[in-house]
Amino acid sequence: MAALKMAACTAMLVCVMLVVAAHVDATLTCGEITNLLSPCIGYAIFGGTVPTICCDGLKALHAASNGTADDRASCSCIMKGLSGIPGINYDLVGTLPETCGTTCRYKITPTTDCSKVD
Repeated sequence: MAALKMAACTAMLVCVMLVVAAHVDATLTCGEITNLLSPCIGYAIFGGTVPTICCDGLKALHAASNGTADDRASCSCIMKGLSGIPGINYDLVGTLPETCGTTCRYKITPTTDCSKVD
């Protein structure tokens, strides 16, 4: 009976470890990045006040980055998304990290080469 309880506890511990490991190594998909940053579009076109939800998304994106590969992937996603939106003011986009009280390891401009983000 004790061996059965030990096996059940071990199995439960392994399952918990797998779930935690999957969560820690998870990166955001382009769809998730789009959802986080879409509240910033109005500001990026028209200026004005940056919505709090935009800053929350930018901070969440920064917190989710696990290094260069994530930064390059998010940069590529952002560049692809912005290229399809007419009227984007890249100068306003560039002010977002500081305005929101966070940082970004790359600058988004019309000519940003995401493969060079490090």
